[in-house]
Amino acid sequence: MSIVWVVLGFILLVVGGEFLVRSSVALSFKFKISKMVIGMTVVSFATSAPELLVSLQAALSGSPAIAINNVVGSNIANIGLVLGITAMVSAIAVDKSFYKLNWPVMMIFSMVLYYFLKNDHVLSRIEGLILFVGIVVFLIILIKNAKNEEMIEEVDESLAVVSNFKIILWLLIGASALYFGSDWLVLGAKDIALSIGVSEAVIGVSLIAIGTSVPELAASVIAAAKQEKAISLGNLIGSNIFNIASVLGLTAMIKPIPVTEPQILSSDMFWMLGFAFLLLPLAFLPKRWLIGRVKGFLLVIAYGVFMFLVFSGDKF
Repeated sequence: MSIVWVVLGFILLVVGGEFLVRSSVALSFKFKISKMVIGMTVVSFATSAPELLVSLQAALSGSPAIAINNVVGSNIANIGLVLGITAMVSAIAVDKSFYKLNWPVMMIFSMVLYYFLKNDHVLSRIEGLILFVGIVVFLIILIKNAKNEEMIEEVDESLAVVSNFKIILWLLIGASALYFGSDWLVLGAKDIALSIGVSEAVIGVSLIAIGTSVPELAASVIAAAKQEKAISLGNLIGSNIFNIASVLGLTAMIKPIPVTEPQILSSDMFWMLGFAFLLLPLAFLPKRWLIGRVKGFLLVIAYGVFMFLVFSGDKF
């Protein structure tokens, strides 16, 4: 039955996330917010909602390891799995904002998170607030640096004429689906961890993390296969920044998150930092400004090694 809860939870998170994005964008158009700002802020926050609800639900239900490793695992999956598979389908161009802004900010947030957790083995409300303020500052810098709206992922303009009734209906559907989806997913994941004898941290960094990355993986691969639009490395890096700063930041502001599983600090966080750092040499060597099939294959292999070690119980 726990498998059923997990599957239903994933389905509701995907449905809820989609309805929340659509309603949020439509609502933003009502308030006459520009496409650029919508793309950078509203869409980014709305697409982080599934991870936020899962982490919050896990923290409130006494499973802090799932709350932390949902984010850590998602960040690893975004680079190793999503970026790796997408690059194998179609080469990904790397622009200069990668090393000037996006990558350094991702590394800073990742290292700050590690410091906060390592310092006293808890992510406090103050530390959550610091992370959240950091993402606000990052977004302000992004918006100021944007030269034109073409730099931003496309926002569906048809949502500008949606009725108020539809917006409210979509918001209710999205919120309800996200609430029940996160509840059922955490419930099922905890049961699976108990039944197969692994820790909640392992389930969080693997099953739940992959599940919350599946919608992004599907969208990226389909776009790459159809070659409808350029796949932005910045979008994936931005997702990692949002996961740390908005998901864990907001969750910690509501309920401090203690570190209950030692492997989070001794292993999982180092894997997240390692995958993040690996992007820098991949962007420049051997072919500059391009992540192609070979590099994508190497990322997927590295992710496979990580998953094998997670379930085999080895640290490294």
